[in-house]
Amino acid sequence: MTLVQLKYAITVANANSMSEAARELFISQPSLSAAIKDLEEEIGIELFHRTNRGISLTPDGKEFIGYAKQVVEQYALMESKYIDKTAEKKKFSVSMQHYSFAVRAFVELVKQFGMDKYEFAVRECRTYEVIEDVRNFRSEVGILYINDFNRKVLEKLFKDSELEFIPILDCPIYVYLWKGHPLAKQNIIKLEELAEYPCLAFDQGNNNSFYFAEEVLSTYEYKQLIRANDRATMLNLMVGLNGYTMCSGIICEPLNGTDYCAVKLDSDEVMTIGYLKRKNVALSTLGQKYVEELSKYKDSALG
Repeated sequence: MTLVQLKYAITVANANSMSEAARELFISQPSLSAAIKDLEEEIGIELFHRTNRGISLTPDGKEFIGYAKQVVEQYALMESKYIDKTAEKKKFSVSMQHYSFAVRAFVELVKQFGMDKYEFAVRECRTYEVIEDVRNFRSEVGILYINDFNRKVLEKLFKDSELEFIPILDCPIYVYLWKGHPLAKQNIIKLEELAEYPCLAFDQGNNNSFYFAEEVLSTYEYKQLIRANDRATMLNLMVGLNGYTMCSGIICEPLNGTDYCAVKLDSDEVMTIGYLKRKNVALSTLGQKYVEELSKYKDSALG
């Protein structure tokens, strides 16, 4: 197994096409196909499904490419430092469910370290993608929540992916809505009072299981339900349709503005927000600092 073979496999995986990857690599398609086949035979697994419609990664292939990317990136760092003699920026990436306070913690991290020596990336994405990003080394840290309903399913997935979940804070459930909503001035809201307003939920794509929902009470039969892909759309729907969503109650006005509020839901449900990391792999300095920034929001969790 050579570094060249790893680069070939990564290029094919990114292109989802042997012919397109061959063009990017400036080699013939037969040569590329032969190199990939030799690699598969050497490691004893099939990396790609091959059909008339093209190619796609197998489950084993996804895992292999995750490791291959790490090896290639580490080699590039070594080459830059010891051969090219250039200063390579250190990288930090985080994937998260849609939490504005987690974005704010990221902002504070960037302010502390600056971007002269560091390269940062943040991804707000679906629950399954958060897990996959950490498993495949795309992100060092993943931010999501567990509760009594999804705990067994997600913890099994964490274990199978060789990840560990570290709790940061426990939150009761709040209704997040705009301040002009008819229920916004109440001290507490009952679930049945929300029946006449659309519940807003983040779309989970192909993994739209109740267990991957970003909102608690995902099995409740809401009279009105709208799925959206991003926080900006959610905020617009709150104003335009008097929509609402379920949240931790941690308000981040510097990012979302002052037009929204959180009202306690009449429920005993609790959500535990924490971070995912690779099992038995210590966090980098940037990872540790980011977790420290997140931990500052423990006192912000409304009780």
